[in-house]
Amino acid sequence: MSLISYLITMFAGLFWIFRVVVAVTTSLNIDIGFAVPDLTAEIIMLFVALLCIVLIVRRQLIGAILYMVSYGWYFGKDIVNAFIQVQNGEQLGTMQAFNVFISFIAVIIALATVVDIAINKNRKGSTKDKKTDWFYKNEQFDREFDERADRNNYKF
Repeated sequence: MSLISYLITMFAGLFWIFRVVVAVTTSLNIDIGFAVPDLTAEIIMLFVALLCIVLIVRRQLIGAILYMVSYGWYFGKDIVNAFIQVQNGEQLGTMQAFNVFISFIAVIIALATVVDIAINKNRKGSTKDKKTDWFYKNEQFDREFDERADRNNYKF
C-alpha cells in the first residue's frame, strides 16, 4: 500500500473512533456539541463501518463500496437536508453546521477510500515479486545431485 492508502485508512479508523465517542456521549446524555439523530441507526452504522474498515485494510473493493454506500446513505441525508434548507433561504444553526461539516467529512473519506482502492494497482496484495520469482520459483533449473552427493566429504 502507498502512503496515501495508509492515511485514508487511518482517517477512516479515527473517524470511526470519533463516532463511537459521539454515540457513547449521546447515550449518556453528555453534550459535546455533536448530535446523533437516531442512536439505534448510529450503532448499526458503527458495526457496518467496522466490518467495512476490516475489508478496507485487506484491500477488498467490496468493503470500500459498502463503506461508501452506507456512509452516503447515512450522512448524505444531513448534507441534502442542509442544502435544501439553505436553498429555501433559511440559516443553519451552529450545531447543525457542525453536524453537516462532519457529515461532509464522512462522505469525503468514504469516496476517497473507494477511489484509492479502485485505482491502486497493488490492490490485491499479491506476494509475487517478478524481480525474484524467476530465480526462486524455477525448479527446472535447479542442480540435480547424483547418489554420491551426500558422501563426497573432502578433508584436508
